[in-house]
Amino acid sequence: MKELKRFARNRTAMLGLVITLLLAFTALFAPLLSPRSYKEQNLPKVLTPPFWDPGGDMSYPLGTDHLGRDMLTRILYGLRISFAVGIGAVLIGGTIGTVIGVVSGFFGGKVDGILMRLADTQLSFPAIFLTIAVIAVLGRGLLNLIAVLGFVTWVQYARVARGEALVVKEKEFVAAAHAIGATSFHIITRHILPNVMPPLVVIATVNVSSMILAEAGLSFLGLGVRPPMPTLGQMLSEGRQVFSIAWWNAVFPGLAIMLVVLGINLLGDGLAEGH
Repeated sequence: MKELKRFARNRTAMLGLVITLLLAFTALFAPLLSPRSYKEQNLPKVLTPPFWDPGGDMSYPLGTDHLGRDMLTRILYGLRISFAVGIGAVLIGGTIGTVIGVVSGFFGGKVDGILMRLADTQLSFPAIFLTIAVIAVLGRGLLNLIAVLGFVTWVQYARVARGEALVVKEKEFVAAAHAIGATSFHIITRHILPNVMPPLVVIATVNVSSMILAEAGLSFLGLGVRPPMPTLGQMLSEGRQVFSIAWWNAVFPGLAIMLVVLGINLLGDGLAEGH
């Protein structure tokens, strides 16, 4: 309760929470909020400017792209992809890393040595190059992208979970659990995991924004989700090609990326201060 009260008094954290929830809401209900289909093309309306610019059209509030598709609709659906990738990759990476880290820290010895050498091996490969290589083999796609980003980011969670587990397993309540004959599984799930989760939750929150940026970068390079499903990075890449005549094609997707990352980072900072 004290942590929640401290978080509620943190104006920066509350601002981040509001921004994140608002964008998550619009992403979740994109089919209801969007004025039309993200695939719908209207060639006579190609590169229509935002409604406040001369030549703008109120039915396309943020203008259209090079195929006459509504920018607002595509940004809303792009936010869905961003949140899906960010949350999905963090869940995969966090789950793998937490399990490996807790097991490594709790059992120690050879188990710890093998698992940590595995982590060191993973760290020897730059994450972005490893991601690109795996996607090149598996192919583009939303599920492949989420799985790859989750797989290449588990080490950070593992190291933190291991460090926390090494500390917690020396506590008196863990020794008491050993004394009454509790199994290792019981001790890990009932005593170790609850005590290592708070710092991992903070890391996971901040890493959601990192995964969103990673997805945007890969989509910008043409390695993200397959068209016609819109992603913010893909829209940014397309907008770059027509920026001199249609600035809104690049500016609005860029602002959407900035806002979602800002909101999540502010929220993560607030959680870190509360912890």
